[in-house]
Amino acid sequence: MEIRSKLPRGGDTIFSVMSALASEYSAINLGQGFPDFDCDAELRDRISHHLNDKKNQYCPMAGLFSLRKTLAFKIFNLYGTKVDPATEITITAGATQAIYTAITAFVHEGDEVIIIEPAYDCYKPAINLVKGIVVPYVIKGPGFKIDWDVFEDLITPKTSMIVINTPHNPIGKTLKSEDLLALNELVKGKNIVVLSDEVYEHLIYDNAHHQSVLRYADLYNQSMAVYSFGKTFHSTGWKIGYIVAPQYLMEEFRKVHQWNVFSVNSFVQYGLNDYLKEPNNYLHLPKFYQKKRDYFNNLLSDSRFKPILSEGTYFQLYDYSEISDDDDVTFAKRMTCKYKVASIPVSVFYSQKTDDKFIRLCFAKTEKVLEKVAELILQI
Repeated sequence: MEIRSKLPRGGDTIFSVMSALASEYSAINLGQGFPDFDCDAELRDRISHHLNDKKNQYCPMAGLFSLRKTLAFKIFNLYGTKVDPATEITITAGATQAIYTAITAFVHEGDEVIIIEPAYDCYKPAINLVKGIVVPYVIKGPGFKIDWDVFEDLITPKTSMIVINTPHNPIGKTLKSEDLLALNELVKGKNIVVLSDEVYEHLIYDNAHHQSVLRYADLYNQSMAVYSFGKTFHSTGWKIGYIVAPQYLMEEFRKVHQWNVFSVNSFVQYGLNDYLKEPNNYLHLPKFYQKKRDYFNNLLSDSRFKPILSEGTYFQLYDYSEISDDDDVTFAKRMTCKYKVASIPVSVFYSQKTDDKFIRLCFAKTEKVLEKVAELILQI
């Protein structure tokens, strides 16, 4: 039987490749983005309680309403925006499902979608599957700044969506207020949906505030914002998140959501609702992760790697240009095999190969692991 692949360039992601290499060479894996510590025992207890309380049947298609009410309260307290939990919030099977569903709902064949590269690797395949056209806007290190005047030149009558990501994976940078205001001016009055990937909203450092599209009323009216409980609460394997959008956009989103997921596991939603009632369960996270960032950078201060200071996420870029002339994929593989530390090369997040010499390391690890990694890296 002949198969006509919808993703002929598909295959293992760089995360799978580097994780397999780490396993083969018994390397410490700082490539894939997951913590090596467990979530809060209180959260596990609440979820176990509801599992034992037989919360095992379908939740509503849009998600447990009490959880959506709690999220609406959280959004108002954080961003000053009132959202209707009945019509503007949907619980999803992780952020990736939310992103895929949003792209499927709004991008038609031949539509152009602007993404900012380096771009997290789930955006392009979803656009390709619906026969949209990926239009990359490239930002380069070490500053990774967006020139909105240049960005504007990419917008055409065929542009149906712009995908942004803040805090940004893989580069660890954040969009500022002036960025969101500039974006608002670019899309105002146009039939363009802004898809805002904000899964690291609580991992913002140096006393900065997350600039969500939800802070800006006009921009929010054309936006969908995606979040992840897994990233927030050290439980990436649960694959549960949510999306927030004005009602007229959410109606279209749910038309697709009901056919590719319908609803998300029930007892986890009940447990999360209990846990989110205490804001300190997520408000403490910036200090928690900044301590790890600073500790790790201090450990590596005598190395030949130059940090590109992470403003958000639990990822840190390092410039290795003083160490090797190898391209970043070759360098990352050699670092894994020879020095037993797995990283992610940044060039794989671009459509076109770059000559930049950056690797991404995940610092969502225990101090013991970070200390061992530093010991290995200082040998390079």
